[in-house]
Amino acid sequence: MPKATSRSEYKTAGPTLYLALELGRAQWKLGFSTRLGERPRLRTIAGGNLLELSSEIALAKKFFGLRRDCRVLSCYEAGRDGFWIHRALVEAGVESLVVDSSSIEVNRRQRKAKTDGLDARRLLDLLIRFDLGSRHVWSVVRVPTPEQEDARHLHRELRTLKTDQTRLRNRIRGLLFGQGIRVGAISGRLDLDRLRCWDGKPLLSGLRRRLVAELEHLTSIHRRILDLEAARRAALATSSERCLAQTAKLMRLRGLGHNASWLFAHELFGWRELRNRRQVGGLAGLTSTPHASGDSTRERGISKAGIRSVRHMAIEIAWRWTHFQPRSALTRWYEKRFGNAGPRLRRIGIVALARKLLVALWRYLEFDELPQGAKLKPV
Repeated sequence: MPKATSRSEYKTAGPTLYLALELGRAQWKLGFSTRLGERPRLRTIAGGNLLELSSEIALAKKFFGLRRDCRVLSCYEAGRDGFWIHRALVEAGVESLVVDSSSIEVNRRQRKAKTDGLDARRLLDLLIRFDLGSRHVWSVVRVPTPEQEDARHLHRELRTLKTDQTRLRNRIRGLLFGQGIRVGAISGRLDLDRLRCWDGKPLLSGLRRRLVAELEHLTSIHRRILDLEAARRAALATSSERCLAQTAKLMRLRGLGHNASWLFAHELFGWRELRNRRQVGGLAGLTSTPHASGDSTRERGISKAGIRSVRHMAIEIAWRWTHFQPRSALTRWYEKRFGNAGPRLRRIGIVALARKLLVALWRYLEFDELPQGAKLKPV
């Protein structure tokens, strides 16, 4: 009788040293191993000490009896440290994976032990399984180049400044409202001498001093916003980089302006290699999360696991699309399905439209397929 064999076996990974890094502010926990089921070698080094990290890698090779030029595969969770560790490891000849922490397999027990050592062991086990073929254990982050990462600072700073500007304006309105004073639009110029409290008296010195400081801060933020917007316009006019070319191409569509086009190009389409519509929806967090178990079947809404700023902008642009592109196929689909529905269903429908719109924009950029029925801005 022939001996039974497994229908699926792990592939042979060869002489590989696996390294899992659990990153902390003061210390890094390192876990080394060469195969599943092996007791890992755990070490602790000072956070950010690359010389000590290289030394520990060399000692681990010697400990496990590996050649000095053997393959080294490492991983760590994406977070505060960003991508500089990945770039340093790659420069040192180490294969590196940056892992989306929200995609990692977790223990579902209500109470479970958690230490840096246990986390390093868990990452090490998942790294070996991933390298041997279990691709479902986590999602690997696509690392941008330093130039691509640097290009994202402009619109992110703009978004932060506009948030601060709104907060300052609301704070000034709140301070004045507390004295019975109602004002309209607030800019850096607000004549405090003409304002009177509820009883007709002028502002007291403490409140006036605080308002002057807040108005000066608001003026400086507004000036910085104007400078960044001018820099963005100048970049679009003088550069032919891929992201900027895609920004200009998106801006040709009615309903898309500087902010949305720049965000979509620099965060979603410009430097990522998107292969299909599922990846587009997944990166925006606009994929469905069905729950079907036995006789129970229900939809739990969108995943919200992608880029939050892109998702918010896509939903905002979807509303604008129905207004500026009323003859497009996407708008006609939305009006047919949700035009006569109530407010709640219309909001649900606009999320579906946002996903379809992102896919249409991806095809427009990658394959030059203009969304059906969409109109371009006059030149």
